[in-house]
Amino acid sequence: MRQQLVQVAEDMGAKGKGILAADESSGTIRKRFDGIGAESTEENRRDYRELLFRTSDALSECISGVILFDETLRQSAADGTPLVQLLSDAGSIPGIKIDKGAHALAGAPGEKVTEGLDGLRERLAEYYELGARFTKWRAVIDIGRGGDRSIPSAYCIGANAHALARMAALSQEQGLVPIVEPEVLMDGDHDIDRCFEVTEATLKQVYMALFHQRVLLEGSVLKPNMVLSGKLCADRAGVDEVAEKTVRCLKRAVPAAVPSVVFLSGGQSDLEATAHLNGMNAGHDTPWNLSFSYGRALQAAPLQAWGGAAENGPAAQAAFAHRARMNSLATRGEWSMELERAAA
Repeated sequence: MRQQLVQVAEDMGAKGKGILAADESSGTIRKRFDGIGAESTEENRRDYRELLFRTSDALSECISGVILFDETLRQSAADGTPLVQLLSDAGSIPGIKIDKGAHALAGAPGEKVTEGLDGLRERLAEYYELGARFTKWRAVIDIGRGGDRSIPSAYCIGANAHALARMAALSQEQGLVPIVEPEVLMDGDHDIDRCFEVTEATLKQVYMALFHQRVLLEGSVLKPNMVLSGKLCADRAGVDEVAEKTVRCLKRAVPAAVPSVVFLSGGQSDLEATAHLNGMNAGHDTPWNLSFSYGRALQAAPLQAWGGAAENGPAAQAAFAHRARMNSLATRGEWSMELERAAA
């Protein structure tokens, strides 16, 4: 099993490829469908995801894996083909979101901890049988506003690190590669140096917890935030500074045994997420493959092009393929605004 975990983790981090996060909860995808005037029915959700999964060239060339929601893992395409088979046929590894969302952390007003450990071993065994080969669990770490340094608390970081490590150990026990996702949110008015400080502290706690829970690092993947200024910061850092500080932060906290780091987009625009990833790969050498695991930054354009209408499927697929290819270039440090415009 050890070798299987290592192989899947290495395949997930294949150079030139990244991971599509298509694991929106029912509530999240309803909000996105509301934005395009589409009803969030099970059939519409299936149809939308199916058109993404049938963009076979983009998947085979640019997407190593796809994170699914529980409903999607169990669904079949309109012609009866299981959606996990569509992904496998295109050369992408199916994965599954396994957490139950962030909830208020007792004794820590304004902070959250991710839940979902109860009954997880049994769910993981079922997910493996359904075709999943990796898992994902998201922890949420906020940064206090107006210079408030009480958030995040060491208690909040520790509680989330422990939960991430428990899920990772349970996932590997069932033959599933864990994507460990500690997200330091970019909401707020903090500067990039405060984000660096909190991200470093969080990652160090996470890897200490993974060590204590005996997680095989070579059979895992990290999905962190980039080190960014808060959305409300008056003086936001540029691409070069984001790239330099993100890489420096990772080098302080992430063991070289981890095969790949796949960044979340975390509220960045499509182009920001691509430009920042490209800056890291173009200007820095790292012991890990640096890639992407984007949801909205890969899907906003195809979702808008689709608009809930079947006849718009080709346009939506073209928009998805474009963003996938631009981010594929960024994993090699070969993206540019000129290429972006020429390929649009």
